[in-house]
Amino acid sequence: MKITRLKVRKVTGTMQVDGTFWEERLVRPIDVYEEHRASPWNEGGEQVAPDKFRMTQHFLEVHADDGTVGTAGPIWPDAAWLAITQLQPMIVGRDPLAIELLFDQMHRRLVHGRQGAAMIAVSAVECALWDLKGKAFGQPVWRILGGPTREEVPAYCSMLGYAVRDLGLVRERAIEFKEKGFRAQKWFFRHGPMSGHEGMKANVALVRTLRETLGEDYDIMLDCWQSMNFDYAVDLCSRIEEYRPRWIEECFMPDRIDSHVKLKAKTKIPLSGAEHEYTRWGFKRFIEKDALDIIQPDIYWCGGLSETLKIAAYATVHDLITIPHGHSTPIGIHFSVTQSPIHTPYQEYLWKWNLVNMFFLKDPLWPVDGMIRLPHASGVNMELDPDKIEHEEELRG
Repeated sequence: MKITRLKVRKVTGTMQVDGTFWEERLVRPIDVYEEHRASPWNEGGEQVAPDKFRMTQHFLEVHADDGTVGTAGPIWPDAAWLAITQLQPMIVGRDPLAIELLFDQMHRRLVHGRQGAAMIAVSAVECALWDLKGKAFGQPVWRILGGPTREEVPAYCSMLGYAVRDLGLVRERAIEFKEKGFRAQKWFFRHGPMSGHEGMKANVALVRTLRETLGEDYDIMLDCWQSMNFDYAVDLCSRIEEYRPRWIEECFMPDRIDSHVKLKAKTKIPLSGAEHEYTRWGFKRFIEKDALDIIQPDIYWCGGLSETLKIAAYATVHDLITIPHGHSTPIGIHFSVTQSPIHTPYQEYLWKWNLVNMFFLKDPLWPVDGMIRLPHASGVNMELDPDKIEHEEELRG
């Protein structure tokens, strides 16, 4: 079996929605600048009508000479272009089952691509190769990885895109998703250091509302999305410790490892993060400095499925929890069900992003009673649904 080509399918379709899809955005690192703090946010597509959200997405395919095709995505356009122009010449004619070899050679060739869009392109190719390998053997990827440790994994529901300044709506949504069966929820702060005392009060009020609404025996996580500085994070943690968050996430931008270390010494709240870090070498810095309690590599960003397994294996040596960032539920479940439940107790489920990222799939993977069950289709289960595609073209380098 040999790889004959990479193909990027650029597909457009329209999702039915119930009102405004992205109600409110999260705080961002660039919000330290006033002109950016009030800017709108409409990720992943465009609201073209009160009940319609139109998306154009890129899916990458690896084609083999026996007709087997592996799929990954969606990925960003710049990563898709890099895959076609930089990675395709390296892997055409090669054995698609030799995933370790192909990753190592892609990584060694892209000496200026150890992070960012180039590594996301490598990750997508690697994930597509796993899908192809599963199909070649007629097995779900989790079985090739060694079989499951359990039949289902608890999902925590990430509430990105829901309004957080209207605390009445926060209560309604928190109850709604608890009643859906989710055993934990993660909410996103809207305010950072430059929003002053009123922003801090609003952040604390969000946490207090969640604890009062969801009760004492329910896991609550809070996401800062890299947007705090050290003094602000210390103050915020001191104010919300009494509400016992399961963790506080990504307080600082990823290169500020020492700030994570200093904050860890100042708070009882477990720290999570590093979704914006890349490869085992990047995570080595966090782990060896004891900067985090929970590490969150993104399988589609950090180097792929194999790289995530290596990161997780190294993390277990330090008795750390690994819960990958939830860009892709279809590949994430194949990781989660092969890990010890003590080291991967949850899988992230970004509710609105899953509506976007799985829209074009034939068989999207929805939680049932807050649990994600292991899939039994061969590969990663990434077939696209032609009935959802209104327009398609092939991206060419």
